[in-house]
Amino acid sequence: MSYLDPHPGSGTDAHRARHAGAAPDPYARYSRPDADPSPGPDDWPPRNGNGYAVPGRPPGRHDGGYVNDSDPGSPAGAGSDPEPVVDADAATAAYPVVSPPEPPRRRQPGRRRAGRRGAAGGPRPPSRAGRNLPAAIGVGVTLGAVLVGTLFAYRPAFLVVIALAFSVGIWEMTRAVRTVDARPPMVPLLAGGVLMTGLAWQVGPDGLLLGLVVTVLAALVWRIGDGWAGFRRDLTASVLIAVYVPFLGGFAALMAAMPDGDWRIFVVLAAVVLSDTGGYAVGVLLGRHPMAPSISPKKSWEGFGGSVTAAAVGSALLLYFLLDVAPWWGALFGVAVSVAAVLGDLAESMIKRDLGVKDMSSLLPGHGGLMDRLDSVLFAVPTAYFLLTLFAPPG
Repeated sequence: MSYLDPHPGSGTDAHRARHAGAAPDPYARYSRPDADPSPGPDDWPPRNGNGYAVPGRPPGRHDGGYVNDSDPGSPAGAGSDPEPVVDADAATAAYPVVSPPEPPRRRQPGRRRAGRRGAAGGPRPPSRAGRNLPAAIGVGVTLGAVLVGTLFAYRPAFLVVIALAFSVGIWEMTRAVRTVDARPPMVPLLAGGVLMTGLAWQVGPDGLLLGLVVTVLAALVWRIGDGWAGFRRDLTASVLIAVYVPFLGGFAALMAAMPDGDWRIFVVLAAVVLSDTGGYAVGVLLGRHPMAPSISPKKSWEGFGGSVTAAAVGSALLLYFLLDVAPWWGALFGVAVSVAAVLGDLAESMIKRDLGVKDMSSLLPGHGGLMDRLDSVLFAVPTAYFLLTLFAPPG
């Protein structure tokens, strides 16, 4: 016995067809609670993802929850009409599902271009020395030209330049020590830096020492007005800044006041530049053994050897031709100035490590702050002053 609806499309099942007048049962399709609802005649034909009709076999009718999907040749399907079988692959080929187009992708940089700059439009990778070399060279040449130009053109202008440089250094140091909650008074330190430079130029070594004492006393009195909280810490920072920047730098004013002071300062600056350049070149090419990894990881013993060698050779020639000093004394002068310059660089690196800052400021591109360039000079100038006083006494 077949349970197919003998009246397809009539909306009644086989039981209702045999008993005319019976009310249609709206829940006939779901008479079994465990039977899945199948699409009825109104749900035919099925459609694909684009909304197009896909030919196929119609859904089986339900009669009490039993779906007639048996084979026509079987006993259960005897007497029923054969159901059409549609090839699913042929139907999909006739009515393919069209996917929406993907958005256009950005063009990736080529291997050659990406290898040069890392990424299209990105910054250039830093050099092995960790600085922007073109910017560093440009800034260094500009500063050197200003110093040498004012030194040989009009020496009082050189005095103004170094006083301004000391003021910038004091400002950078005062800002840097605030990371450890130290608040040294900036006004007396700035005024004291200018005072020490002028007294060194006019009076000499005694005037430089007097200017240091006056600066420290002025900072002490100024700080007392702010109360006793943190007084010792602030006064210690004030003394450090006053000695480190304007007092050590004031020896340049002492040399500039000598009759041949322009050449003396020139050979000192040249020795520092040779030391820095020789150490940089040799350190980048041959540096393998760190000199002070916990303080300055990029400094190596090979670079230190290059610094000393370059400064010794260059100073031997410069002092011989400019100040009439024997070459061996000139070489000794170059070695001493190079060692002092390296120690000054390491001293500033140690201060920055203790303060937890990378640079004193970002004032100079490729260098950091002005103190990052003055650090080696501040230690080299007093060393050169005493050695030149011994090797070439002022006439």
